[in-house]
Amino acid sequence: MRLTKEAPFLYQKRGIYYFSRRVPSDLQSHYRCPRIVMSLKTKSLRAAKARSAALSGKLEQDWLSIRWQTQDDPLSHYLFDAPVVSLGSSTAPRLSEVRNLYVAAKKSGRSTTFIQSVDRAAARLVEVAGDKPIDLYTRQEANSLRDMLVDRGLSQASIKRLFSVLRASTNFAVRELGLGEIRTFSAIYLGDEHGAAPSKRKTFSIQQRTEINMECHRLDDEPRWLIALISDTGLRLSEALGAVKTDLVLDNPRPHLIVRSHPWRRLKTQSSERFVPLVGHALWAAQQAQNATTDTFLFPKYCSELECKSNSASAALNKWLSHRVPKGCVVHSFRHSLRDRLRAVECPSDIIDRIGGWSVDGVGEGYGDGYPIEVLSKWMNKIA
Repeated sequence: MRLTKEAPFLYQKRGIYYFSRRVPSDLQSHYRCPRIVMSLKTKSLRAAKARSAALSGKLEQDWLSIRWQTQDDPLSHYLFDAPVVSLGSSTAPRLSEVRNLYVAAKKSGRSTTFIQSVDRAAARLVEVAGDKPIDLYTRQEANSLRDMLVDRGLSQASIKRLFSVLRASTNFAVRELGLGEIRTFSAIYLGDEHGAAPSKRKTFSIQQRTEINMECHRLDDEPRWLIALISDTGLRLSEALGAVKTDLVLDNPRPHLIVRSHPWRRLKTQSSERFVPLVGHALWAAQQAQNATTDTFLFPKYCSELECKSNSASAALNKWLSHRVPKGCVVHSFRHSLRDRLRAVECPSDIIDRIGGWSVDGVGEGYGDGYPIEVLSKWMNKIA
């Protein structure tokens, strides 16, 4: 394939796309060869175009940086006495390098969602301000990113999450590399006008839960065991997916699931580590899953030692539920329903927090071993 305006800097060799771009004549002394050629390792034109655009953008930034370092500043005569800070004057890593550093250090035990969120935040910032040393981003650029996200219709919660990812990755690089404090992405003003308030998660009625669980018993397969397990425990989906046979304690007067961290699935908070009594449909689901699988994992369709496919499971289960429940109800609604069900039997709030793995306030809550399984089971049996 020849280079064309439709696919600039691309050509094909034995079906694989390659990137090829000539180094500008004034910069060739900085390179070992006059042309940069590299395999994009794909046969997809769409993927090749995207990778080519990313490489071209990186080269443009590099060439701009080299030119600013080696030439007189053409803008200096517009200033009174303050020098222009060029890209080459910073010793901090570029955003793309910070992204790689952060993901490499933090990806262990994380789902693909974590990496996707880091990539998304970095890509949006590069779209607005380019890929440059992290200490050269300005507050104006951060505000421009906020405005762009608002214009695209993102909710206030989504914008906050994106900026929290930028702060976390930047602060990590600052600590690891001993850089000066960077507060560019801190305390970004959003205000009420920037996105609507998030909608409250809906819960299931008694009749809806009953009908769903009856259907789970009728179909009696792995996805339905997941739903039944969550419906009467309030487990987070990832907590259920990542469970293994050794987490189940069924040969006990009070059957329960031990929720603990595993290399393939971390827990959300320290409070998430707990004992969850198995009652009602959840006990049936746990028994079915244990008897059916020859694997270590209770739900091998969605979890292995390599990854926990929370996104795939969520999409499949919510699609199945969507035809059976009101709009707005999803798998996570079972977790909200559990709290209401425990409130209805006047369960103390600190016991509700223990059962659901919600964060508990107070220094004293960290003392001792917590409530015994007998107490937790007593309250769970009241709602079964």
